Amino acid sequence: MAALPHGRALAELHPDPGMIAVHSRRAAGREAFAAQFGFRPVERFESILNDPSIDAVILATPPDQRRPLVVGLAAAGKHILSEKPLERSTAAAGGIAGICRNQGVRLGVVFQHRYRPAVRALAERLAFGHLGAIRLVRAEVPWWRPQSYYDEPGRGSLERDGGGVLISQAIHTLDLLLYLVGPVTEVQALAATSSFHRMETEDFAVAGLRFACGAPGSVLATTAAWPGTGESIRLDCDLASAILGDGQLRLLWRDGREETIGQRAGTGSGADPMAFPYDWHRDLIAAFRNRVRKGENPEVSGEDGLAVQGLIEAMIQSSAEGKRIRLSHSGDRLLPSC
Repeated sequence: MAALPHGRALAELHPDPGMIAVHSRRAAGREAFAAQFGFRPVERFESILNDPSIDAVILATPPDQRRPLVVGLAAAGKHILSEKPLERSTAAAGGIAGICRNQGVRLGVVFQHRYRPAVRALAERLAFGHLGAIRLVRAEVPWWRPQSYYDEPGRGSLERDGGGVLISQAIHTLDLLLYLVGPVTEVQALAATSSFHRMETEDFAVAGLRFACGAPGSVLATTAAWPGTGESIRLDCDLASAILGDGQLRLLWRDGREETIGQRAGTGSGADPMAFPYDWHRDLIAAFRNRVRKGENPEVSGEDGLAVQGLIEAMIQSSAEGKRIRLSHSGDRLLPSC
């Protein structure tokens, strides 16, 4: 499913779509996808590895298929933009990041929601301190998926996907929390599978969070909320409350003013997981391309992918053990003032 917005984005970005190679083990799907956008179908994965005209590859496979592809691509010097999550566990994702680092290739992760205009506008205002200190953080992902979605072999399983709603759907919102607010230091969570779904992993999770900046927060994520509504993030700050939802940013200023930034847009919250625009993918791919050409790390890097997977694993561990989990962090990233 994730290949479609990538195809639309690449067809718009590249002056000659025929230069873009497409590989899939399923011949019919490969040929149909290539024909839809005018791309060049490639029967053998080795042909991509041996093609000197290919500098980078987008991996849109299930998580359990990534490592052998990454090994080959990194050895061939191809930069990698991987769909989320990098792998099924933080340890396995760290292995992928290590392979890329050791081979000197750049690794990016498809967290396209960072490129929503409303998100960029909020990130800029936070960076310049326009909203004051962040005091409270709240996030909700009240999505819906029918049972037919989980009837696909492997979907929602540990073996293929690495988990349920947290790693497959809410991962985008959790990434935005880390991007906008900074690292989480403490988690206390409950994860469960509702009677709406027959699946191995969780379709519901709720957690209390403590951010490194001191602000408390909460997260609720589910795919059992019929008919599914858009995810939202609310940051209550000293000067205003910022509400991200449905593609828009609303600023509720303490002096009574209200400001709305961005256009309403679907995010795949309902029965159609692909009901969202492709321009976020387009901007992410363009940024990845530009950074790699300059020999720089992507804006959304493998380290970002590892950070959000670590948070997800802490939430699952907290639920399983029934206790608060503390997270440790390293690095010199500047945090918003809280």
